[in-house]
Amino acid sequence: MIRLMRWLAVASFAIAALSAQAAELTVSAASSLTNAFKEAGQAFETRRPGTKVLFNFGASDVLAQQIAKGAPVDVFASADQEAMDKAQARKSIVDGSRRNFAANSLVVIVPADSSLPLKSLGDLQQANVKRIALGNPASVPFGRYAKHALDAQKLWPALESKAIYAQNVRQALDYVARGEVDAGFVYATDAAVQKDKVRVALSVPVDVPITYPIGLVAGGPQPAQARQFVDFLLSPAGQMILAKYGFLKP
Repeated sequence: MIRLMRWLAVASFAIAALSAQAAELTVSAASSLTNAFKEAGQAFETRRPGTKVLFNFGASDVLAQQIAKGAPVDVFASADQEAMDKAQARKSIVDGSRRNFAANSLVVIVPADSSLPLKSLGDLQQANVKRIALGNPASVPFGRYAKHALDAQKLWPALESKAIYAQNVRQALDYVARGEVDAGFVYATDAAVQKDKVRVALSVPVDVPITYPIGLVAGGPQPAQARQFVDFLLSPAGQMILAKYGFLKP
């Protein structure tokens, strides 16, 4: 019995020691990356025993602000270049660590049972299109992309009053999936997440390429693991996971 108790004590100590040594890597990433990054995180953990990847998903501008205010983050992945530019301007990103790792496209979606005859962005001016979900262009990347596209066709003044602003792209997707709006702008990868509840009505031409940059956060708690995670995303294995969820090569 005494030997057993000693063995249990040693085993408990060893488990506690291993837990203490586990590195927690915190990644703040755009909401559109949720599904792909969760799988990538699991794959990375398998390759790096002892490392736990924790994710914080949200609108890119909001995440950048959190980092600027001192949030203990190791890696920042944005849905557009502008949010990363802001992070760099605040000295939040390690010099030379910024890389583009994925690309996407913008689409207009409608509820799966919608009968709206949308053939162009101009059709959103129809009277029976009353509410359109998109992100606030002032703070959300997919909102900026949508406004750029509408501005290019001089449609923004006519459609701004119909806008229902979402905090992030997944919220816009949910608005459409629940039929709370008539249409919505989202990334093609997000439309695929709920293809049983929404359908793509239009592909949206954009004058600004939709590319995703990633960078190491200056002063992040786990700099070595952060660099390894970025390298993994850019590796063939990481790119394969991103492609599985519809992301394109940068």
